[in-house]
Amino acid sequence: MPVPAAISPTVRQRRLRVELRKARDEASLTQEQVAERLDWSLSKVIRIESGAVNISTTDLRAMLAFYGVAEERINELVQLAKAARERTWWSGYKKILSQQYYDLIGYESAAGIIRQYENLIIPGLLQTQEYAQEYLKNDLPPEHSTDAEALVDVRMRRQEILEIDEGPKVFFVLDEAVVHRQIGGPGVMRDQLRHLIEMTNRSHITIEVVPFTAGANPGLRGSFTILEFPSAEDDDVLHLESPGFMRVTRDLQDAVVTYRERFERLREVSLKPEGTAVLLNRLADSL
Repeated sequence: MPVPAAISPTVRQRRLRVELRKARDEASLTQEQVAERLDWSLSKVIRIESGAVNISTTDLRAMLAFYGVAEERINELVQLAKAARERTWWSGYKKILSQQYYDLIGYESAAGIIRQYENLIIPGLLQTQEYAQEYLKNDLPPEHSTDAEALVDVRMRRQEILEIDEGPKVFFVLDEAVVHRQIGGPGVMRDQLRHLIEMTNRSHITIEVVPFTAGANPGLRGSFTILEFPSAEDDDVLHLESPGFMRVTRDLQDAVVTYRERFERLREVSLKPEGTAVLLNRLADSL
């Protein structure tokens, strides 16, 4: 049984970024003033605050000292920065992952609650290996086809969070088209549906389907995931995805609220878990 991971370096990086912006605001300084005082480019300050790059211990101390932060607090944030650079299992795949996907894995690994709506394919956290192989084989452009096997490995490793005793509570809402679309043919899809049925029996996983009869609904705008964290100091994260597009929104809490409301509205028009299980069994038996 996999063991719970420590706080994800991705979450630590986010905490550091928030603390740096907070310290600058409390010092009533602009990014331009910081760049001028430390003899840095403005783009360097922006990239540090956005989390686009890691910050060295030397630069971090210089920045915080300029902000007038107490030495004890500086030492705490230096330790946080070091922890944010720790390697994880997904670090080994960084070359083949987009930054958005890389960040998503980090946030998933630390989440306490995950709410995901999908209107096109089975969510990665629920895919069988064969389904993932068939999907990625057809999704990747020719120049990246050699990455398919590694990306399937990533998808399977991500699912380890569902096997952890203290893992996240996960709510999935799927458009009915998702469970009808035969990726990989009848045999692969039948096994995939059986896997979904098995997952519905787990106490920390809820799967519901929005039936075709629901008509127009909030899910027609696209797939999304909301990740909540155990610590109150970590704001929720919104992940948006559509064909050819992926975005992780970390700072727009108004958007998070909007999508959480959208998710609950989707659940209101969904088949309940029992009805979803009946549908999945019927579809699996028909293949």
